[in-house]
Amino acid sequence: MSLKAKDFVPEKTKGGMFKSGKIQTFQETLEAANTWIAENSQFKVLNVETVVLPNIHESDEEGSQDTELWTGGESSSHWYQLVRVWYKD
Repeated sequence: MSLKAKDFVPEKTKGGMFKSGKIQTFQETLEAANTWIAENSQFKVLNVETVVLPNIHESDEEGSQDTELWTGGESSSHWYQLVRVWYKD
């Protein structure tokens, strides 16, 4: 058995010319995690946690698995709360 993690990141839709982008709610993100857990009962879930990370939807970042996320002093940052499931397969 090996230790693994699965992240459930709130999805972000792009906005248009007259419409701003929308971010998935935390409840919707949690429901996605619950669905995955129910559909993957062959795995042993060890822990479920919330994680807050900056700028994971930026084009030059690698999402929740990026080991180096930046925030700047002069520029704005967007922080996202996600659900991480730790499990063994």
